[in-house]
Amino acid sequence: MKTSIWTKTIPAGGKWSGTIGTGKLITFTALGKGANLSTIMYHANNLTERYNMPDTLKAQHTSHLSKGHVLMSDHGRVLASIVDDNLGWHDSISGYTSRSITDEKYGKTTYQEHRNNWLRSGEENFAIELVRNGLGVRDMVPVLNLFSKVYCDEDGDMHFDENHCQEGDAVTLRTELDTLFVFSNTPNPLDSRDEYPSVPVQIEVFDAEPVSEDDVCVSFRPENRRAFENTWEYHRLRGASKKSVVFN
Repeated sequence: MKTSIWTKTIPAGGKWSGTIGTGKLITFTALGKGANLSTIMYHANNLTERYNMPDTLKAQHTSHLSKGHVLMSDHGRVLASIVDDNLGWHDSISGYTSRSITDEKYGKTTYQEHRNNWLRSGEENFAIELVRNGLGVRDMVPVLNLFSKVYCDEDGDMHFDENHCQEGDAVTLRTELDTLFVFSNTPNPLDSRDEYPSVPVQIEVFDAEPVSEDDVCVSFRPENRRAFENTWEYHRLRGASKKSVVFN
């Protein structure tokens, strides 16, 4: 059994940001039913390169993400790959909560009155963490909502599945570039429940094995392979070796 090199638990309403280097496995585990971890990604060595939701979905002919899918940047490279997943669906289209949505759904709270028990929004959490990393609200991009399932019916209406995520469910990403992650453990904006979810999410980081030619994420679609080739080219031109980065 692999030993993690870093672990952290993000409490309900909590946030975290930091760079996780190339060639790492990141396992996210829901410590209760109904988790939602909103996630934004940037290339840590060039913060103008970031997760591109439209290209990610268009290239892989999907509206949601699961094992085999990759998270593409707006430079046509792979920031991270989904290498393991027992849920089969992660929401890519519904966004994050704002202050107004949070107040309307769960009741208005303030830090001055409720201290650490006030109800945080995704928008505020992201704004704080982006500033800490030399970015700002103008750099906010569409998010990936790990653990959530949002689907559209025949009329185009979006629906949130309350029973999708169970305690112990997990998903694992593999970093293909040095990636700045920004996490906000705040509700999915389409969550129909009246109570503010209180589900901590555990994060564990491990060293990854080298990427093989028949890797599920590389071979998932021809567009995936081209994005990987762009990523491997980037590493080669920067002088990376196979010992320090996973590429073929």
